[in-house]
Amino acid sequence: MRSSVSLRPLRSRPLIPALFLAALAPVAAHADDAPAPAPVDAAHLAAPAEIVVTGALSRSRQDVLSGVAVLSGAHLDQVLRASVGETLAHVPGVSATSFGPTASRPVLRGMQGERVRLLVDGIGSIDVSNTSADHAPAVNPLLAERIEVLRGPQSLLYGSAAIGGVVNVIDRRIPTRVPDEAVHVDAIATYGTAARERSFAGSAEAPLGGGFVAHVDGSRQVSGDQAIPGHAMTPALRAQALATAAAGTGNPDIDYAANANVSGHLPNSAASSWAVGGGLAYVNDHGNIGIAYSHTDSLYGVPLRFATLPDQDQEAPRIAMVQDRVDLRAEVKPATGLFDKLALRVGNAAYHHFELDDTGAIGTRFFNHGTEARFEASQRQRGGWRGASGVQFVARDFDVQGDEAFLPKNTTRQLGLFSVQEVALGHLTLEAGARYEHSSLTALPTDVQPQFWAGTRRYDTLSFSGGAAYQLTPLWKLAVNVSRNERAPSAEELFANGPHAGTQSYELGDTGLKTERATSVEAILRGGNGDASFEASVYHSWFANFIYDTPTGDQQDGLPVYAYAQGAARYYGFELQGKATIARFGAWRLAADAMADAVWADITGVGPAPRIPPLRLLGGVELTSAAWDIRAEVERVTAQNRVAANETATPGYTMVNAQIGWRPWGQQRPVSITLGANNLLNVDARRHASLMKDYAPLAGRDFRLSVRVSL
Repeated sequence: MRSSVSLRPLRSRPLIPALFLAALAPVAAHADDAPAPAPVDAAHLAAPAEIVVTGALSRSRQDVLSGVAVLSGAHLDQVLRASVGETLAHVPGVSATSFGPTASRPVLRGMQGERVRLLVDGIGSIDVSNTSADHAPAVNPLLAERIEVLRGPQSLLYGSAAIGGVVNVIDRRIPTRVPDEAVHVDAIATYGTAARERSFAGSAEAPLGGGFVAHVDGSRQVSGDQAIPGHAMTPALRAQALATAAAGTGNPDIDYAANANVSGHLPNSAASSWAVGGGLAYVNDHGNIGIAYSHTDSLYGVPLRFATLPDQDQEAPRIAMVQDRVDLRAEVKPATGLFDKLALRVGNAAYHHFELDDTGAIGTRFFNHGTEARFEASQRQRGGWRGASGVQFVARDFDVQGDEAFLPKNTTRQLGLFSVQEVALGHLTLEAGARYEHSSLTALPTDVQPQFWAGTRRYDTLSFSGGAAYQLTPLWKLAVNVSRNERAPSAEELFANGPHAGTQSYELGDTGLKTERATSVEAILRGGNGDASFEASVYHSWFANFIYDTPTGDQQDGLPVYAYAQGAARYYGFELQGKATIARFGAWRLAADAMADAVWADITGVGPAPRIPPLRLLGGVELTSAAWDIRAEVERVTAQNRVAANETATPGYTMVNAQIGWRPWGQQRPVSITLGANNLLNVDARRHASLMKDYAPLAGRDFRLSVRVSL
């Protein structure tokens, strides 16, 4: 809808330059007596795949006491999609919100939205994707060097909200090493048939001399409406729409019969985006410091929640999103003393997006200005003891303007203190961590927003964890962790009260919400060698004051009402994965792998929690050599019949995928070419975790060609 509210810009703040100059001093102080920075071979610019850098302590993946996944190199290229949610959709324990091909966030162990922190190189994405499933994250997987998914206690070091876990998209926008080439270039180009998707991303790094390194990058992605196997709506909704059309009782401006017959393509799912960025860093043996700027610009459609009943409204919004972001990283590595590394990481971003109606007129406007700063001090290892402690600050100024504003202007301030300590005692490793966080959330409605509550809510939360890992044999390790987590409600959960065109729902918050608390236990068994590996994880979480939104069954302003409430709840599930070499012949290796995951969730006195992914099974075979990767896989997602009130069941589906990768120059991969075929049988598939599952199925048959160059 049209609105007369002005498009006021967000003012920049002087925080980043001041912090940059302050952090520069300790590194620059060593510049004169530092040895010349050692050249680093370009092939080793990426961190080793087995090392997990997300968390206060970097460690081998085998040593992490909770569920973790790492995507990098050829594996990342094979699964790369336009959104981070779809890129991670086949990781054990991960599903996606699937609000169209662009606006898709990860769902970790059945948890989404506020309980999953989405990071860019360790700092929040500073957007409004946590506000609603239709808001795409301002995160570009096309430029990612690696993506790490961390669940369990260590994820809480990034914020009390990360009960579900953390997704960290790591790039090289602020260089930390000096390449030995005059210019190091990485580029990837992709074409996908299902949405006529064309994408390109490239980056370059160059040493400038004296320890300085410059970085530039850019990307462009364009796609049309997504192809789907059959009808957009489920049979039940199609029947409703046809009945309304036959009765002639519906809104005369809506063609209900046409809605029922939409097929072949998903209307209003096209997207176009571009991004540019650059960074400058100084690197020496005592540490590094750098600063980067990035600009992201995206226009994407939100799939329609088609009207099927006479009292329902129908809109086809598109979202025009812009983010300008500045990042700072500084690391100092003292030669002696208690600490072996002091690290500062800061991000500051001005974000806005406008929801456009089908005429292009601007309706609701979202403005978000955020700053996140994080300082960590890592202790030098003494005997078997090491640890890290730090402080984190988050500031968020959020304003929604327009006739359909469902939130008042609001501010969030958070200050967190955290520490994690680890001690190795032979075959036994013990770990303990804690986080204190103070949160202040203030609603500041304007004179034209009398429907909103005004005031401040303050919360103090304390979370702590403990765990142990025991080396059963040289090849097998058992880990157990227990945690007690507390989370303050978000501004969206507290203050919402209005229609939201993007999700096509009327959202109702509750200013009386209490601190959410969860007690969790997880056990992990890992083992294997070069020819076989296995990992099993089981977990159980008991919640008090669990915050959830659920459809009430009512309609307001022609939209279904979703209200926030609290209650006791529990989440429990498992993840299994394994891989084994079947045979070797010459330069070739034949291997098989399998994965299974499932999560169950119940709200006491209410029933199943909404949007919980069902049991999933995936098996594949690979034939690999120095130059070739050939893979075929079958994924089975079972039906989800354990549904919340006013939620529909989701049928199961079976997908068949295949892929061929070719490296003309072998494992060094200066050039790699990948041809993939997804959903070969063109099945109708819908993810239960998606609010739009009954209106927007997953893509149909999709052939994808990608070319990666690294020089």
